[in-house]
Amino acid sequence: MSNAALRTILPIAGWSETLADAVEITGGTDPILPTPFRISETAAATLAAVGLAASDLWQLRTGREQRVAVDTRQATASLRSGHYLTIDGTYVSPAPNAVMGTYRARHGRWSYLHCNFPNHRAAALKVLGVAEDREAVSKAVAQWDALELEEAIIAANGAGGMVRTMDEWAQHPQGIAVATLPLMEIIRIGDSPAEPLPAGDRPLSGIRVLDLTRVIAGPTCGRTLAEHGADVLKISAEHLPSLGRQEYDTGHGKLSAYLDLRDDRQNEILRGLAREADVFSQGYRPGTLAGRGFSPEALAELRPGIVVVSLSAFGHVGPWAARRGFDTVIQTVSGMTTRQGEVFPGAAPGPQFYPVSAIDFLTGYLMAFGSMVALGRRAREGGSWHVRISLAQVGRWLVSRGQVPEAELKNVAQEFTPEELERWSMLSDTPVGRLQHLSPTLRMSETPPRWARTMVPLGYNQPVWPARAA
Repeated sequence: MSNAALRTILPIAGWSETLADAVEITGGTDPILPTPFRISETAAATLAAVGLAASDLWQLRTGREQRVAVDTRQATASLRSGHYLTIDGTYVSPAPNAVMGTYRARHGRWSYLHCNFPNHRAAALKVLGVAEDREAVSKAVAQWDALELEEAIIAANGAGGMVRTMDEWAQHPQGIAVATLPLMEIIRIGDSPAEPLPAGDRPLSGIRVLDLTRVIAGPTCGRTLAEHGADVLKISAEHLPSLGRQEYDTGHGKLSAYLDLRDDRQNEILRGLAREADVFSQGYRPGTLAGRGFSPEALAELRPGIVVVSLSAFGHVGPWAARRGFDTVIQTVSGMTTRQGEVFPGAAPGPQFYPVSAIDFLTGYLMAFGSMVALGRRAREGGSWHVRISLAQVGRWLVSRGQVPEAELKNVAQEFTPEELERWSMLSDTPVGRLQHLSPTLRMSETPPRWARTMVPLGYNQPVWPARAA
């Protein structure tokens, strides 16, 4: 496979595009699964970028380089790793809530309702004035103008959107705003002395990561950093809605504790953790944490030398900057579901989602890459750093890679072979049972990625850091 997509990532780190030639990418090319979008090329590229960043940190520690390799088919499987989970031999279904999905609205338009979380489902049902029943929802949506329904659901603190074409998104004010942004930014936000990497025998040994993200993209960043030796402490709260099964996929390698930031005492506990952290990763909408004292600038004052990673749905500029969103929402409003439905129609007419969570996982891998690049800069030149990215920016990058010609999209396999999935999987003994899940994808010659801790449920641990190695 070509390393062309990887070449578009490396300038973010200030690295030469020729560094891509050092990575071995094998296993074929798109289409590997039924979608016109180049999900396999981009999956391999983002994972390869992670490998190069980890290798750079390893070279800082030891003076030695590493060989980095990625299998494209395995990388593609990682984009839907939540589909390959069993607990004590029982399949963990990733099926969405029954009323979540796309519905025909008035004037031949379509609307998408994101209803996996109870609060978002309740918002949509309240706007529509119906019970939790797919047929009732379908009849109600049919009475609405799709654009008016989009705005009404957002106003009710729900999530979803009107299905657009790619041309419509390119002319939309938010689409225009996103087009002004790079794929990701790594910005110096404060001064501090250079910090050598802590002692240890892995690229991220001794690095402490606070993970305040939810769902898939942000947690994938934390999981990826844990693969390379970081101590990752996930912070959630009991009152926040969650899908517990997602931790079975993205919780590998992490500790997990509850803190309610509405409580001043618990807020102060988080401040104490941040003072001893190296990376603070958060996925709240822009500005949400500023009122609690956890803006990137405030964190840089609290802990000079910190790396702050900020994830949002639509970016930090434009009229939708504060709007909530998910992978499926980005697909919907940006025209991707329209195109997917044209090339791979479903059982019923209408837009379709691609068969993985590409934007989510690509974003998570890029967040981990940015974190490690910033840690390398801190080690060499000092400073506090802000890594800023959004799902919409990553979606735009994915689309920019072009599409597979339709002539090549015939008879594409729906699934990987059982032999492949068995080879790529592992077993972990966890507090909830024996979990079968996918192994780390990336291959590195001296420090193969692995998780030193097994997945634990949300809130399983106390909000304290483990001791660093002497």
